[in-house]
Amino acid sequence: MKLGKKLRALRKERKMTLKELSEKSGVHIATLSRMETDIMTGTLDSHINICRTLGISLADFYTEIENAQKTVSVERAGKEADTSVRTRKSTLEILTTGASHKKMMPLLVKIRNGGKTQEEKNAAGAEQFIYILSGKVRAKIGKEIYNLSKGDSIYFNATLSHALYNNGKGEARLLTVLALPNI
Repeated sequence: MKLGKKLRALRKERKMTLKELSEKSGVHIATLSRMETDIMTGTLDSHINICRTLGISLADFYTEIENAQKTVSVERAGKEADTSVRTRKSTLEILTTGASHKKMMPLLVKIRNGGKTQEEKNAAGAEQFIYILSGKVRAKIGKEIYNLSKGDSIYFNATLSHALYNNGKGEARLLTVLALPNI
């Protein structure tokens, strides 16, 4: 069940209008309308106020929504990535759709000869796995340097600053999985 459908059903069960829910919860009527039609999801604060007004716990509100999420996602070969980040010498392609709703973000990273990825740090609790598909890569993680070749892998705390450098002759290709914390 989608958030909007669940919200509308709960409101109607309690025989409340959008205006009444808005007045009692402090959430703007336009926001409630957009939430019920799945145009927007609202904020955590708005969810808390709505749940309090409807007399339901936040956990109960999310349970049916979470359980209704599609559990299998298939991406077909040859389909262009929905999202990619390009710099002069590197490309990151997200290998799944709806990544913002998933716990892991699989990426295909391509680094041209002499290129590097942008240095980054992730939120507390983030972890990253990298598998070298082809080429040679120098991974700078925190203050340490790791030289990796085809078939090597590395797993690390992604809250450390990290960047990847192609130190081989051709393009380096890497499969990386970023696991973000539950927030």
